[in-house]
Amino acid sequence: MKLQTQVEIKPSKWKIEPEDKILAVGSCFADEISRKMEECYLPVTSNPFGTLYNPLSIAQAFSLQPSDVSYQFYDGLWHSMAHHGSFSRPTKEEAEKAVVASIETLQRALKEAKVVIVTFGTAWIYESTKGQGTKDKGQVVANCHKMPAEWFSRRRLTVEEIVAAWKPIIEAYADKRWIFTVSPIRHVKDGLHENQLSKATLLMAVEQLSSLVGRSGGVTYFPSYEIVLDELRDYRFYADDLVHPSSLAVNYIWERFCETYFSPQTRNELVLAHKRWQFEHHRPLH
Repeated sequence: MKLQTQVEIKPSKWKIEPEDKILAVGSCFADEISRKMEECYLPVTSNPFGTLYNPLSIAQAFSLQPSDVSYQFYDGLWHSMAHHGSFSRPTKEEAEKAVVASIETLQRALKEAKVVIVTFGTAWIYESTKGQGTKDKGQVVANCHKMPAEWFSRRRLTVEEIVAAWKPIIEAYADKRWIFTVSPIRHVKDGLHENQLSKATLLMAVEQLSSLVGRSGGVTYFPSYEIVLDELRDYRFYADDLVHPSSLAVNYIWERFCETYFSPQTRNELVLAHKRWQFEHHRPLH
């Protein structure tokens, strides 16, 4: 008896070796996968700019220079409009120091990485309406930092805009292996219907990128979104907020990821490495 529809995933033509350096950027789902990699001692750098959700902000991070960063003082903190709120600081000097360090980390990780994992979270973007905290009016911000809503306008990206932003990046780093995925985390604050439109836009953009620049197999799509929606559609696979995947769901997705991108020998090595990680992080009762 078959009780679920399983997402069929063809094994990747290329495999990730244990020594391959990995860069993961994008939504918080990238952090979840990176955490699983860290527990197996894989050399991964996760979100140097903090969590980024929309494709344009993620793309801009690859070429951002310190002089390009816009800062805004609000609610007692200086905020970078290209970074997650974790980079906000009480003084502008502290914020600039943290931002410069993040740019250096990303550029170094991108240079050294053999595999880049990109997770798109939403196609909805926020653009500055009056230039607060940005160089120009209409600039896309990575995070609104809970600033007044009238400072920004909201719209949904088109497939063409996403492809136009990412095609040059992939071509410029043709020596990298690219894994694109769409976050299964629903952005319910956008509205459930709006969230579906957003995810559909992201999926279509990734499909076009794979067909335009992925003919050599260097660009692949991992269906984490489909796995959660089709295989793990029960709410027992969600956290208490009913939005984020539970640890059980993350573990299952990780297993499917390993089956796709690691050889059987490497998977055995990762199992042993994870056991060592568990032993080293075990907290004895006495």
